Amino acid sequence: MPKYIALLRGINVSGQKKIKMADLRAHLSDLKLGDVQTYIQSGNITFESPAAPEGHLAAAIKGKILEAYGFEVPTLVVSSEELQHVAAGNPFPEAAASDPARMLVTFLETVPEVEAAKVFTGLSFPDEHFELKGKAVYLHCPNGYGRAKLNNNFIERKLKVPATTRNWKTILKLLEMAGQTQP
Repeated sequence: MPKYIALLRGINVSGQKKIKMADLRAHLSDLKLGDVQTYIQSGNITFESPAAPEGHLAAAIKGKILEAYGFEVPTLVVSSEELQHVAAGNPFPEAAASDPARMLVTFLETVPEVEAAKVFTGLSFPDEHFELKGKAVYLHCPNGYGRAKLNNNFIERKLKVPATTRNWKTILKLLEMAGQTQP
């Protein structure tokens, strides 16, 4: 059965939108998702499901969370193959190897419109390196993501696309959990 990764945005941050992972796994099993596994408390989930469009799976998970917890959580779903493709396409492999906590990928819900992408790729920030490829923005923030101008909210505003960001260590762990090889 195909493997997918759900990336939830903004849960268990500063006491907001609290979700216990054991409870979440049980709720997702109600959706007939198989082999549901979570990684850390920030909304990283691998699961099996019959082949379905990622958007439908994301909507089902988002709906289940709303039903179970009473709040909405932005949810993106990618196939394990797509995650492997994103990892293999990293334009900053040295940063990923030497500084995985400061190497990140922002996953976009859709490919941004051409004009928004053009404006975005023309931006420049000292000590922040980025590249937009399809539905992924690769970021290397040597001074730390917490101080970066290129944060998730900024990227969403500029590209006009919902997004969520994960560091390289998390991406590698999700690849492992999904049974994919690491780049």
